[in-house]
Amino acid sequence: MFLQDVTNGGAFPLLQKTLAFSEARNKVLAENIANVTTPGYRAKQLDVHSFQAALAKARENRQGGSGPLEIPETDEVKFDDAGHLRVRPSHVPTQNLLFHDGTNASIERQMADLAENTMTHQAASELLKGYFDGVSKAIRGRVQ
Repeated sequence: MFLQDVTNGGAFPLLQKTLAFSEARNKVLAENIANVTTPGYRAKQLDVHSFQAALAKARENRQGGSGPLEIPETDEVKFDDAGHLRVRPSHVPTQNLLFHDGTNASIERQMADLAENTMTHQAASELLKGYFDGVSKAIRGRVQ
């Protein structure tokens, strides 16, 4: 019971889901970058704002800051019964711009999105590391 309280309480599940999402988004962005010169390729996306809204709703519905975090399914993101992330990337809207080869993937936009995603992943990783360091200190019974 104690271990379940440690892993389901506080910010731990939120950080865990954020890391899973940023990893999946990183894969989608890497695919877009790899195919930026592929004729006819349409860039894909995982909508950050809809994931953040679903995460906020799950946090609000959570009972007293502990207990399971149940993230509602979106068009692009779903967590299965085992808690694993399943994604269905959507196509990036063309925004009235198609390149001469029929693509809509701008390398500049993809690299900017990748940099943003990397910062999100790094921040969540650092916060999670701090959480585990605190748990480790509590188990050892030391402050230093």
